[in-house]
Amino acid sequence: MNLEELKKIREKAQKDVELRQKQARIRIVVGMGTSGIAAGARDVLKTLLEEIGRRNLTDVIVTQTGEKGLASQEPLVEVYEEGKPLVVYGNMNQERAKRVVVEHVVNGNPVTEFALEVM
Repeated sequence: MNLEELKKIREKAQKDVELRQKQARIRIVVGMGTSGIAAGARDVLKTLLEEIGRRNLTDVIVTQTGEKGLASQEPLVEVYEEGKPLVVYGNMNQERAKRVVVEHVVNGNPVTEFALEVM
């Protein structure tokens, strides 16, 4: 594979990501900094992706970020929904992640008992 072929592959991947982000109704961001990973963020991320895939939610995108400065509340999950307040969930685990997908993402009702902040 030469450099030109690699550039074309990269450009296509970037266009696919941009298109998907434009079509995303909801963006979920998982804190994957050192403290998040130590607290179980990998399992939370995996569960979110599995639940979204299982329900074929093509208008939801899951991304990750670094430290947010709230190590005592890790793993953190932020849910951005167009036209609605940002919801930050703390102390997430696999069961809580499933509930967030079902109750918040699918049914539109934030899970207030896990929410640290609604902005």
